[in-house]
Amino acid sequence: MPPGSTPTPFRLSDVLHPAVAGLISVIVNYGGTFILVFQAAKVAGLSPAETTSWVWSVSIGVGVTGLFLSWRYRAPIITAWSTPAAAFLVTALATTPYAEAVGAYIVSALAFVILGLSGCFDRLIRLIPPGIASGLLAGILLQFGIGAFSGASVEPLLVGLLSVAYVVLKRFSARYAVVGILVLGLAFLSAQGAVDFAGIELRLAAPVFTMPAFSWNALLSVALPLFLVTLTGQYMPGMIVLRNDGFRTSANPIITVTGLGSLLMAPFGSHGFNLAAITAAIATGKEAHEDPSKRWVAGVAAGVCYVLVGVFGVTLAGVFMTLPATFITTLAGLALLSTIGGSLAGAMANPKSREASLITFLAAAANIQMLGIGGAFWGLVIGLIAHFVLNGRLPDRRRAAGPAIDSSAAE
Repeated sequence: MPPGSTPTPFRLSDVLHPAVAGLISVIVNYGGTFILVFQAAKVAGLSPAETTSWVWSVSIGVGVTGLFLSWRYRAPIITAWSTPAAAFLVTALATTPYAEAVGAYIVSALAFVILGLSGCFDRLIRLIPPGIASGLLAGILLQFGIGAFSGASVEPLLVGLLSVAYVVLKRFSARYAVVGILVLGLAFLSAQGAVDFAGIELRLAAPVFTMPAFSWNALLSVALPLFLVTLTGQYMPGMIVLRNDGFRTSANPIITVTGLGSLLMAPFGSHGFNLAAITAAIATGKEAHEDPSKRWVAGVAAGVCYVLVGVFGVTLAGVFMTLPATFITTLAGLALLSTIGGSLAGAMANPKSREASLITFLAAAANIQMLGIGGAFWGLVIGLIAHFVLNGRLPDRRRAAGPAIDSSAAE
């Protein structure tokens, strides 16, 4: 809970907005990036049962860890699978035997458990200046904000309807803006026949255990990259999202719990889950609830939704994936507008660090990809270098030359 906020009595009406925020984060996750899991499973040559087990393990693991962490620490701690890791596995699994990949998942999960218990990551996050953190978050989210309107060239009626509805609801009832566009968008898509749920049947998923195998090749080519891309692409921006909205929950238990969960679920196909970054911002800001002490409900709601998807395997994941891509991107972008605006305001607030924060924002928005590491990491590195050069203390030459001057004066 953000410091200084006093909890108010909890009412049933307080559940609606954070619960919808949690639901939207789940829809955006499954509708936007889960296709990578199916692509990786196809590349690996997994059977339908093994693919379903992958969906079951990662969904149940994400749901239980997010639900527990949000309830335990009373903060909207949204967990998710590692999207950059899933993208990496689309190519890595083509040359790595599946059993060895599972062994690599276990090694990567163990590394996160050790990192969480050490407390090193939490100390690192606290060293990042507030303006740099805000600029980084704004840069990461910029593409999603642009995505809210870029779909207008493909689906002008849908994007126009959602955008106008969002602005009108913001004007007259800001609390219901995101809820309103979600309901309105689903109604519009149903009326247009753009979504068809008739052929979807609820089927329970069954986990499939895979005996892990370990090799140096999988350790270096899968486990190490998996650890690095998840650390820099998920945990780092995810913690900055929480910090940006005033939540001071330590990173240590988050990394430890998600690491342990990943460790338990790895033999069933889960490549790992972690703190969410982009979708977390949907649940941590004012759009979820005006009172920060009520936003933890979003994490619990998201956790319940993930567990339901896991129980029914690929079925409910397929429901979310049938939603048009334009609807997903527009919904996510509009839901993140306030967060983007707040982050930009925070980045520009301090005149002394404004230029370094601007550099961070632009570098993160550029989404630089080098050495297999994503744009969030490079945006942060470039921003910190700029901050140090522009604002860091340089050695005092006069003080350094002091003894020599005194000596010559004595002569």
